[in-house]
Amino acid sequence: MSWRISKEGFDPSSIELDGSRFLIANGYMGYRGTLEEFGKDELVACTVAGVYDRYDDKWRELVNVPNGLFVKVYYNDTLLSPMTFQYCAHTYGLDLKDAYYFRDTKFFVDKEKWIRIQTKRFASSTDYHLLCLEYSITANFDCEIEIQTGIDCDIWEINGPHFKDMRFENQDRVYTISLVTNENKNIVVAEISDHLDDFSDDVGPKLYIRKSKVKLARDKEFKFYKYMCVTHSIEFEKPFDEAIKRIIEAKNSGFDSLFEKHKSKWQERWSICDISVDGDEKAALSLRFSMYHLLSIAPYHSEKLSIPARGLSGQMYKGAVFWDTEIFMLPFFSYTLPDVARNLVMYRVHTLDGARRKAKEYGFEGAFYAWESQETGDDACSLFNVTDVITQRPIRTYFRDKQIHISGDVVYGFFTYYNATDDFSIFLEGAAEAVFECAKFYYSYAYYKPLKDRFEILDVTGPDEYHERVNNNAYTNRIAKFVFEKAIWLYDILKEKYPNILQEIDSKTSISQYIEKIKEAEQKIFLQKPNEEGIIEQFDGYLKLEDIEVEKLKEKMLHPYEYLGGGNGLATQTQVIKQADVVVLLNLFESEYEEEILKANWEYYNRRTEHGSTLSYSMYGLLAAKLGKLKNAYEYFLKTALIDLEGNYKQYVGNLYIGGTHPAANGGAWMAAVFGFSGIRVDGTKIEIEPHLPSHWESLKFNLIIHGNLFEFEISNSKMLIKSTRLKDSINNNYKIVANKREFIHEIGQLLEINLKGE
Repeated sequence: MSWRISKEGFDPSSIELDGSRFLIANGYMGYRGTLEEFGKDELVACTVAGVYDRYDDKWRELVNVPNGLFVKVYYNDTLLSPMTFQYCAHTYGLDLKDAYYFRDTKFFVDKEKWIRIQTKRFASSTDYHLLCLEYSITANFDCEIEIQTGIDCDIWEINGPHFKDMRFENQDRVYTISLVTNENKNIVVAEISDHLDDFSDDVGPKLYIRKSKVKLARDKEFKFYKYMCVTHSIEFEKPFDEAIKRIIEAKNSGFDSLFEKHKSKWQERWSICDISVDGDEKAALSLRFSMYHLLSIAPYHSEKLSIPARGLSGQMYKGAVFWDTEIFMLPFFSYTLPDVARNLVMYRVHTLDGARRKAKEYGFEGAFYAWESQETGDDACSLFNVTDVITQRPIRTYFRDKQIHISGDVVYGFFTYYNATDDFSIFLEGAAEAVFECAKFYYSYAYYKPLKDRFEILDVTGPDEYHERVNNNAYTNRIAKFVFEKAIWLYDILKEKYPNILQEIDSKTSISQYIEKIKEAEQKIFLQKPNEEGIIEQFDGYLKLEDIEVEKLKEKMLHPYEYLGGGNGLATQTQVIKQADVVVLLNLFESEYEEEILKANWEYYNRRTEHGSTLSYSMYGLLAAKLGKLKNAYEYFLKTALIDLEGNYKQYVGNLYIGGTHPAANGGAWMAAVFGFSGIRVDGTKIEIEPHLPSHWESLKFNLIIHGNLFEFEISNSKMLIKSTRLKDSINNNYKIVANKREFIHEIGQLLEINLKGE
């Protein structure tokens, strides 16, 4: 199977998509897949994780820093670029296995003569502060070229400018840009070029470059290297000194040595995370592409960072962290890279105080997690998130203050990680406190109705988002009950085994004064039940809304970017929904419903879902696979896995640009393969497997790390092979494997072969 994603030819209209698609990143920063000679008009960006800034009254967002990999090459005063050269052969893309961007462009300066540029660049996986570039030039005739390279400080910014001070220095051929954000954070970008001699420095407006004339001998390659380092004051007391030290070390190590270390780290990751599909090259490549993007943006180096909704592909969505991480991405990391998963869940522990501040802001107890979370956990979401493209007036949206399911999503994430790892320590290190505070929040938000002797949750916005301020959203109520259940469970365990820690938590949360109230709320909270047709009403009154086909509704749109939700949106008074809502509920709490209920709701809501979010396809595909609706499951799987490869997503909501990568879809593709087509469920030491592979898939191979044990699965429609290896100390030596309702005992270290035909 292929490990390369590449394109031939040049289409200016694909620059935005290619920048996201061919991103290189390492969790510390992301560098868009643009050509070396491009600038801000082509959306070049190096986005730094966890460094946020606000300009004036605009939205606060991640910062993009100056481009230290900038290179332009001229021949006869003409820039060698597909943008300026009519005749060129151009190939570019990603090597997924070794995680680097490549480019190969041959410029025909006349019918017989050409100059060829080949590049390779990577975001180092061993020193997260480094970006490295190899730049090669060859010609089939003797000629002279001029190379201009250095740091381009003319930055693409959505809500900037973010730097109130920018200072350039040249220190023994090391270029540095010292930056000060509007919020007084210090950032340093250092750059050095190697094997590029006889140059002159040129300082211009926002451009600091070396100019070098190079004589090319026929068919003889000229090659030079560039290294870019980013440091900041959040991490280092002296970011300037740290940047100088690291950039010099990089130059002394050399590109080849750094690249070998980088490749070795990626080989280690792929040895666990790769998924192999025999019989379907498109599915195999799209899955690897999805895994590459998740592995690129994971915060390996910090538990105070998470993964923004658009990864590190730019400043879209303010660089904020949504429920996307817990519900769509965390399962992948929990079962493949548990150390990274731990960082992701601990980020929510570190941002607990921000969630407390938000709850207090709205008059509630406990922790109300941010809908758009940044580094402190305070909510970056505005009250007017969308603009009406017809009237140009801002639309009041109720994401920030009414999407209260986010606190439950965070708690669900804690237990996704715990179920995969058996690592109870997260609860002792702050997660239990967060669970208790979320339970207090839901208790204070809920409304007790004496006449019906039940708790209801009123005035919320569910995952759907097109229907705001509704009562008793099915998903929200169930996730609140889940939080109550887990708070009670944790309280009992801590009381029995860790009384001192419980006492410490109680001093901060007063949970002992709430626990009986939480128990009552858990028992009496109202849950939407299936009606006579088996349909779970999404919220009170939903089934009384106008029942119109999605396409019929969209025919009424006056503008292609028109927002369908909000107070006056076309979908508001209809049953058309933006994305999976009840279907998310059924995926997360599948075991609570009979198959006919799952099927009835999938079919009902599938016909009424616009899929206005890239989150939606994976949830419908996942449930379809569980139900054996393989044609639908495969269709939705491909829609999910190919979103960034093919660019099948909305670029605008209203006039809000929402392009970039879609890591939640990447995680959704993995879930579709592992939880959907493979039918795997992990419950303690019981692993249930009920495969529903697409008929043309010959086999599916993947690994899971469960409780510190590495499981290797090879599944076809006729048999299954399971091998396991102990990675670290674990109290679990035996697992019950339930394959198509048949039980087997698997001992760690042994090979288990199961005939799925039952013979």
